[in-house]
Amino acid sequence: MPGENLTRLEAQERKALLDVQSYSVELDLTTGDETFASTTTVRFSAEAGTSTFIDAITKTVHSVTLNGRELDPAAVSDGVRIQLDDLAAENELRVVADALYTNTGEGLHRFVDPADGEVYLYTQFEVPDSRRMFAVFEQPDLKATFQFTVTAPDYWEVVSNSPTPEPVDVGGSNVRYDFAPTQVISSYITALIAGPYSVERRELTSSDGRVIPLGVFARASLAQYLDTDYIVEKTREGFEFYEAIFDYPYPFEKYDQLFVPEFNAGAMENAGAVTFTETYVFRSKVTDAVRERRVTTILHELAHMWFGDLVTMKWWNDLWLNESFATYISTLAGAEATEWKESWTTFGALEKSWAYRQDQLPSTHPIVATINDLEDVQVNFDGITYAKGASVLRQLVAWVGQDEFLKGVGAYFRKHEFSNTELTDLLAELEVTSGRDLSSWSELWLETAGVNTLRPEFETDESGAFTSFAITQTTPPEWPTHRPHRLAVGLYNLRDGRLVRDERFEVDIDGERTELAELVGVQRPDLLLVNDDDLTYAKIRLDDGSLLVAIDHLSAIESPLARSLVWGSAWDATRDAETSPRDYVRLALGNLSAETESTTLRTTLGQLQLAATIYVAPENRAEVLAEVGDGLWKLAQGAAAGSDAQFQFLKAFAAIAHTDAQLDTVQAVLDEKVALEGLDIDTDLGWDLLIALAAGGRVGPEEIDAALASDNTATGQQSAAHARAALPTPEAKLAAWDSIVTTEGASNLIVRATGLGFLRASDPALLAPFVAKYFAALEPLWESRSYAIAAGIINGFYPAVLADEALVTATREWLETHPGAPALRRLVIENLSGVERALRVQARDRS
Repeated sequence: MPGENLTRLEAQERKALLDVQSYSVELDLTTGDETFASTTTVRFSAEAGTSTFIDAITKTVHSVTLNGRELDPAAVSDGVRIQLDDLAAENELRVVADALYTNTGEGLHRFVDPADGEVYLYTQFEVPDSRRMFAVFEQPDLKATFQFTVTAPDYWEVVSNSPTPEPVDVGGSNVRYDFAPTQVISSYITALIAGPYSVERRELTSSDGRVIPLGVFARASLAQYLDTDYIVEKTREGFEFYEAIFDYPYPFEKYDQLFVPEFNAGAMENAGAVTFTETYVFRSKVTDAVRERRVTTILHELAHMWFGDLVTMKWWNDLWLNESFATYISTLAGAEATEWKESWTTFGALEKSWAYRQDQLPSTHPIVATINDLEDVQVNFDGITYAKGASVLRQLVAWVGQDEFLKGVGAYFRKHEFSNTELTDLLAELEVTSGRDLSSWSELWLETAGVNTLRPEFETDESGAFTSFAITQTTPPEWPTHRPHRLAVGLYNLRDGRLVRDERFEVDIDGERTELAELVGVQRPDLLLVNDDDLTYAKIRLDDGSLLVAIDHLSAIESPLARSLVWGSAWDATRDAETSPRDYVRLALGNLSAETESTTLRTTLGQLQLAATIYVAPENRAEVLAEVGDGLWKLAQGAAAGSDAQFQFLKAFAAIAHTDAQLDTVQAVLDEKVALEGLDIDTDLGWDLLIALAAGGRVGPEEIDAALASDNTATGQQSAAHARAALPTPEAKLAAWDSIVTTEGASNLIVRATGLGFLRASDPALLAPFVAKYFAALEPLWESRSYAIAAGIINGFYPAVLADEALVTATREWLETHPGAPALRRLVIENLSGVERALRVQARDRS
């Protein structure tokens, strides 16, 4: 990987030299299973007599022709870059090469469907991987037009950024597609998707009267599960909402959405050709949380067509703005333009909990991060870039006003269309529409790190009225920055068995302590909620009286968003070792039965499992795990027939079941000897139950092989890898390790699935022998594997479930003796931080 790095300084120097006009890229996808033919012709201006390089990760470079002059490939190409000397004022470069398919989710990914043997291709270029398909000046501020010519089998669908043209027969059952040039865009949002995809086509009319073709694609073996009408409905709602609030019509010619195999992320905003993980094609029952997440993702990627694709950051330090804006605005769209009206509750439960977790790691960084090179970018696809940035944008909207914010965004699009910008360009437009000076706001919120904590402090008279009221703001020692907050204070009272909000005060606070005179004389409520409606980004604490009411009546809080805030506050206090993890376990088991919001339920169940398996002290863990498992099964039995809650409780039970009685229940449910009314044991749920039995030692390789034989699909193969790695024997753990760490070649999702199984161990001692192996493997992995695979192994096989001092010591020793590779060290430091936090919470559990 180090040889593939690009520094910001190199990018700035290259930008100063070049102005790129166009690319013409010819690709032949019929040349074999390992490589494809790639010919690039790029036209660009430069300072005459200067030198630069073009990026091209290749297997073989056959020829390099610069302005009619043949260059020796052996002399100018190292397989990653091609050196270009003695440039003219106007240049034409032609590179003929063979490039490699990947199975890592980077570059041009090649997948063979086990269901029918068909080949499917798709590209994933963010951050630096268009250079794996064609020669390119790989940086976002060297925009150009891109014209693709693609030769492929005649029965394939071939999709790129421009509308797909009629194919030309070239013989041998192959055809050629001559795509029209794109608009001026960055290389990382170009795209190619090819294979025998199934497609359904629709269209819509843009606000400027253009008819926009829509396509929805999936593999042929998954097409029966594709709910195209619903996907298109959400797309239409997003189009109408964005075109109205941005006052800018959709900027491209067509809009295809393609669900592709073995995708590393949720989706990618290729201009006019968005790719999605095909886990969003639901072949089995999924939670409402996942269904909502798919809608949010559809809206997120659509928002990128304006923010990111039409107007693009100059360099990756503003990656956060691309992702945070899309996250913020897609949540707004979900709440205001779709049936998912509680999108802000989901945002608080999912995105902000991610942000708070990331912001308390030693590796936290300002939202506007220092990005020195491409490796910095890769590790900054994190909770700061997406979730904290979006949370802070929501605070900015509260600060300047939503109408003013959206007017400024529309002006930003019109002023900078098809060009590159920096953060200051957006803030300048917002200052015009809002009349506020945002320089100080930007400095405090975007250029410093860490999450602050807000607490109410008050006194009351004999009648219970406030005689004084203040909000205090404390900062983490490493990031002592007090920030201004626009927030709400909610006053909730018990009435007819419900906790309802009677009053709401929206206020500005700043500094260590802010007195709020407007609350003096107001009657103290049963529950006082700071940051009601979740407008700002901060951890909150409840006063003692409100905490007692929340513990006893959390499920009675009428507002789903307010419940989410209380759940979040309780979890933050647990993670900070202010309260016992066993208290959180009891809070969750006592209140989850009444939770109505699927994502809140999903998040809390995950936190409950973490508390029981890692945070509870080892000497108390067996008792608590049994309590949690039994409690979850009881919740599943008591949930409404066929409900989302029933489904989630059963899945959570399967994930934690480990006693003989619990495993007996799992087996009985799988065998359908015990039934939950309204719930079918479909393919994916069957795998969840089988994996639980594998982890419990109730089944072996033969049963896993039999299940795979009946579901020999990509998902089935991943589930089988998960199950095999979960088997509770030293031999099974070693086999899982060797299949991924020792042996190269596993695809990205097999790496992920195997890691999940490897770390599933009712007896964590099974993983102790792998601590030394793990640290011995780190540097060789980092040097030999692609980023996606290396990071997947480093995070997926770190034996965090040991959660003991020996693991802490071994991790610190490795860090002390390996000062190089900052991006690698960051991954290790983050894993260490999680274990150190677990030890602090375990100590609290013992007190």
